[in-house]
Amino acid sequence: MRRLRLPLVLLLPIALTILLLLSTSSPRPRPRPPTPQPLPCGAALSDAADGRWVPTPPPAPPPLYSPSCPFHRNAWNCLRNGRPQFASLSWAPTRCGGAVVPRIDAARFLAAARGRRLGLVGDSLSENLVVALLCALRSADDGARKWKRRGAWRGGYFPKEDVVVAYHRAVLLAKYTWQPVEKSKELQKDGINGTYRVDVDIPADDWINVTKFYDVLIFNTGHWWNTYKFPEETPLVFYKGGKPIEPPLGMHDGLKVILKSMASYIEREVPRKTLKLWRTQSPRHFFGGEWDHNGSCVSDRLLEEHELDSWFDPRFGGVNKDARMVNSAIQEALAGTDIQLLNLTYMSEFRADAHPAIWLGKKDAVAIYGQDCMHWCLPGVPDTWVDILAAQILHYLKQKKG
Repeated sequence: MRRLRLPLVLLLPIALTILLLLSTSSPRPRPRPPTPQPLPCGAALSDAADGRWVPTPPPAPPPLYSPSCPFHRNAWNCLRNGRPQFASLSWAPTRCGGAVVPRIDAARFLAAARGRRLGLVGDSLSENLVVALLCALRSADDGARKWKRRGAWRGGYFPKEDVVVAYHRAVLLAKYTWQPVEKSKELQKDGINGTYRVDVDIPADDWINVTKFYDVLIFNTGHWWNTYKFPEETPLVFYKGGKPIEPPLGMHDGLKVILKSMASYIEREVPRKTLKLWRTQSPRHFFGGEWDHNGSCVSDRLLEEHELDSWFDPRFGGVNKDARMVNSAIQEALAGTDIQLLNLTYMSEFRADAHPAIWLGKKDAVAIYGQDCMHWCLPGVPDTWVDILAAQILHYLKQKKG
């Protein structure tokens, strides 16, 4: 019996088909994903909330700016006002294994942020931060000039890299207006001189029109939410949809409503591509009494870890409890949003040594206003806030570029 032999021209396509089937049926090894690079020190959101202050590694560099910085504010210009310079300290996040947050490289930061706009919205603690940032960046661009457009309270333009940094003053974030006694519905209450109407669902005019202008937005509110800013004779009255909220809200409940309303507005109106940060409240360091009852912060020492709760925990009812109370409401309001929480409170709680205190630059300032144990000397703690903020913005810009 003769064997059937197929011509070579017929065998070749069959062999190729078999090889193709074998090659597609056998799994190919998948390429390994690239190993994620660790975040630079200071770039993780947790870096400010877990660490300790250490002496700046030698040689300690001088401050990036001098008392003559044109963006400075006199009341925080402690060196010019005669305050002794405090020790050079750096923040060492636990995550960084002993390394400290590097100081901002102003030229590198401006180059990375070329053509972009950074906005801060809130109370004077945000202004404290923006002054430090403006003065730091000016060290890399001496052509910087003041910028107060689009409703900005304070700002700077850096022509080398076409960068804008500005602060919009909106102490409650929501719109509030003074209603004198003749227009007030609170006439029947004794001792009321007038009320402040707060529209919880309407942002303040100072920032309502800039939500799409900035590439980075940093929000805060905090130290106006107390009875020394709004005493009983001039209280806050909260409105929604143009009508008073019933039953009337107390101060802290009003804060909670506004935080949730503003967070919702930000998510709705600020583009998703914008980096949105909310900085926590900065702690006060009064001891011996409130600001108007001989409270003082003339000190040259840092607090110890074991002292923090006795100073700041609301359970102890001290004069400095406000920051943690506000922060609790902020965390609750931001849950489930894409607004990132920048916790600057913990690292600042240690620094009882770093406030302007009695060095306010005006002869009678302390007699009139009391010591300033809320804001911070510049140069000082806000420069470390700037270092952390810069690390996080640079990481964001790098991710966006990649």
